[in-house]
Amino acid sequence: MPTYRDDAVVLRTQKLGEADRILTLLTRQHGKVRAVAKGVRRTSSKFGARLEPFMAVDAQLYIGRNLDIVQQVDQLGAYGAAIAADYDRYLAANAMAEAADRLVSEGDVQPQQFFLLVGALRSLSKGEHGPHSTRDSYLLRALGLGGWPIQLEACAQCGELGPHEFFSAHAGGTVCRACAVAGTPRADPDALAHVAALLAGDWESVDAADPATANRASGLVSAYAQHHLERALRSLGRR
Repeated sequence: MPTYRDDAVVLRTQKLGEADRILTLLTRQHGKVRAVAKGVRRTSSKFGARLEPFMAVDAQLYIGRNLDIVQQVDQLGAYGAAIAADYDRYLAANAMAEAADRLVSEGDVQPQQFFLLVGALRSLSKGEHGPHSTRDSYLLRALGLGGWPIQLEACAQCGELGPHEFFSAHAGGTVCRACAVAGTPRADPDALAHVAALLAGDWESVDAADPATANRASGLVSAYAQHHLERALRSLGRR
């Protein structure tokens, strides 16, 4: 039976039978893959700990009829334990994994999405920045790669250069007064500037922001992400 090898991130796991797990993997060269890891829930398993959520691995799999089968695993990035030890990091990682699961389909090869997620999980595990900031920056960039770049410098409807004070997740970002339909909320300029810093990776500005501004910006990112992913991200609703 044909086999292949690929770098992967474990997005989520599901129990199967008494000792197995079904894994959802984001791979570098094969898109999203669902695979069975046999016997990994036994204490004697040689690679069960390497196949926990948020771990980066080099995996060898063979192609099954419905699900691929994990044959061998080498660890590339042990991010899971450090993330799971901190509740805010854990929630952030779950939101990121949910988004990646939604953005990449089975067989849809998107190496940029893979590397973006690996980098975000690595940063999250090391605590380089606040968990919410790492999550929000990841979501903005992942959505951009997925075809939904947020518009902050011009009106997302007519293209008139800003800055503009209204924000519409449906429209794709900031909108001018003429394009803002009834009920379109105004966005705080400082919050919009914070969103722009998250998108650009301006971590000096992001880390220096006051918590109230960061929370307002996070609300904008959350609304934008969940609208374009067309479903709620469960982990975004928890604190």
